[in-house]
Amino acid sequence: MPTINSIEDLKRLREEAQKIKEMRDQTGKTQIVVGMGTIGIAAGARETLKAILNFIEENNLPDIILRQTGNLGLSGMDPVVKVTLPNQEEVVYGKVTAEIARKIMQDYVVSGNVLAEYLVKE
Repeated sequence: MPTINSIEDLKRLREEAQKIKEMRDQTGKTQIVVGMGTIGIAAGARETLKAILNFIEENNLPDIILRQTGNLGLSGMDPVVKVTLPNQEEVVYGKVTAEIARKIMQDYVVSGNVLAEYLVKE
């Protein structure tokens, strides 16, 4: 937990907690998180992110929240993509190229079919 040395630190911490809560409260929307740490970027995460963004735009999918995060801690599996469909458990895909990202978007996000061959076994 961060050290709080002033009222400003406390306010900042509160604002950060509220942002996290708001993101969690996004019910009814699909959430996609792409790991964009240095290892992920080196493995091609930028192209993966672009492919997902292009798919969302080309298919006019407004109820998707696309976010970036740092390293997801899944060594050797980068680029990593986490997908949470409304009212379902999070699904984590590994070694996601731009081509695989488009397949995940079509087969899982749009059609609801989990792509077992790309799942990360934690």
